[in-house]
Parts: sequence; structure tokens; C-alpha cells
Amino acid sequence: MKNQLTSKTVLIVGLGGLGSPVAMYLAAAGIGHLVLIDFDKVDLSNLQRQIIHTEIGQYKVNSAQNTLQKINPNIKITIYNQQIDEIFLQTLINNIDVIVDCSDNFATRFIINSICVRNNIPLVSGAALRWNGQVAVFLPKNSPCYRCLYDDAEEQATTCSEAGILAPIVGIIGSIQAIEVIKILLNIGKSLCGKLLLFDAYQNHWRSIKLPKDPDCPVCSLNR
Repeated sequence: MKNQLTSKTVLIVGLGGLGSPVAMYLAAAGIGHLVLIDFDKVDLSNLQRQIIHTEIGQYKVNSAQNTLQKINPNIKITIYNQQIDEIFLQTLINNIDVIVDCSDNFATRFIINSICVRNNIPLVSGAALRWNGQVAVFLPKNSPCYRCLYDDAEEQATTCSEAGILAPIVGIIGSIQAIEVIKILLNIGKSLCGKLLLFDAYQNHWRSIKLPKDPDCPVCSLNR
């Protein structure tokens, strides 16, 4: 399996609570090339949930790179210490096999979704807040897109840094994201494509719901 993964390139947006386990497990699995994007520095409040980082004050992409190269010194890691916009992200997608959205705001998620739909790139999306987490897989032309699930009204939604998050939640959700990436790359197993997997840690309850396509979606309805 590892030999099949060494030729793959995965782009991870966000090196926080979700991006930490995603990047660490993908590096350990032997993904050949990881592209990391984040613009933030490590803060003391991050350390209880962002397990890829150990020292405050470093840029997250540099901190993550240091950790990942200790886990697997044979992989290639490319880092970008900046915020994303559509123009910047579009310049990076050549040879990208999967994009993993580990960001914490809707504006960024909408940009990532648009790029994935336009360029037919699989998207593995995760989110977590308080006691809850969710994972979804979007395969352009074969499923709804992220914008079918959320509209502009969601852009002002609370982030986990504002509302709080139980640290192990992001570890669980990020681990599932990593699993979904590996399944897509190897074309094995049953994907979460077209579904939203929801986890309520307070009740220790999992449920999966089917996502319908929005016929009026401003993104994927124009790219069919």
C-alpha cells in the first residue's frame, strides 16, 4: 500500500486541530508529497488540541514540517505561509490528488470547494465545534458539493476558537479525514461521498445523512 501512496500529492489547508492528525497520519502512511497551507503562528492556547506543534511562536507550517519530517524523513513537504484566495489556490492544484479542508471558517471553505469543483479534485472536509464533529467527502461530478450543504448565511458562523472545542474531537475527526484520503487515493473501501458523517461526543452517537444536490447551487450546478 505504501508504494502506491508515495506517488501521491495531498494538499492540506489548515494546520490546527484537524490538520494536525491529518498531516501526521498521512505522513506516517507514506504519502509522497504533502502541501501545507496556513498563515498563523502557534499560540499557547493551541497546544492542547493541535498536537503537531510543540513550541509557541513558530509559524504553523514550519512547526508542522519539523514534526512531519521526524515522522517520515522520506516524504516531500512544501509549505505556504499565507492566507488563501482563489487565484493563489488555483496556482497550486497541478498534480494535486486530493485536497483536505481543515480550515475553520466558511469563506476559506467556499474557496476550496470552488477550486475542487472547477478542477475536478476530490475534497475531504472536516469541522468540529464544542462536543460535535463532522466529515464529508465531495467528488466533483459524482456528488453534491460543499456549497450545496451551506449557503452564504453560514459565513458568520462561530469558529471553534470562539466557542471552544473538546480537544479529542478534532483528533477523531481528523483521523477519519485521513482515512477517507487514503481510501480515495487507493480507490478502496466505501467512501463518504455524498454523505455527512456526524459525531456527537456528549451522547457518544454517530449518524450519517445523505446529502442532496442543490439544483440551484451557484458552484456545482454550473460545472456539470
